[in-house]
Amino acid sequence: MLLWKIFILYTRVALFSWGGGPASLALMQRESTAALWVPPGATEAVPWVTPLEFSDAVALGNALPGPVAPQVSAYVGYKMAGVPGAIAAAAGTVLPTTILMLFMIVYFFKIKDSILIQSMLRAVRPVVVGLLLWTAYDMAYTVFGVNRFGFVGATSMGWDKLLFVLAAFGLLTLTKINPAFVIFGAAVLGGVIYR
Repeated sequence: MLLWKIFILYTRVALFSWGGGPASLALMQRESTAALWVPPGATEAVPWVTPLEFSDAVALGNALPGPVAPQVSAYVGYKMAGVPGAIAAAAGTVLPTTILMLFMIVYFFKIKDSILIQSMLRAVRPVVVGLLLWTAYDMAYTVFGVNRFGFVGATSMGWDKLLFVLAAFGLLTLTKINPAFVIFGAAVLGGVIYR
């Protein structure tokens, strides 16, 4: 039953997310941290993952090659039910939309230039940017310890994290460096600095 719940949750996330893997992270985070379960041997329900665990999953998913959404969902699924949970979560993230895409691709080229479709996409694209900004804000809340009303106290965890943010943003904005190298470099620096 737990595997089915994992599959259904990530199917729901996949089917109601627009804009690809990174854009689905906002909904995935909201659903994964709101879903409750009772771990074996426990008496109280707890969230599937905490916001900090979700941030770790996103960091790990970005450090690996491939699409981030199935990797993050597999992380949560693994925490919940081991390898079968990871498979159920990744399958829920990928299979339904892949099957839907196979059916839709037949019709896509007939409808892609329609005024209605173009009008809908014109409104959805900025919303995806908003979802990505919300995900970044919510992760900043976890990483920096900021309050929900702004970045007051953001430096309470140290300027070092803010420097990592600015360095990554600068490198990705001003150069054509592959993001994987930025993540790898941060991992190496973290291993040296924080050990």
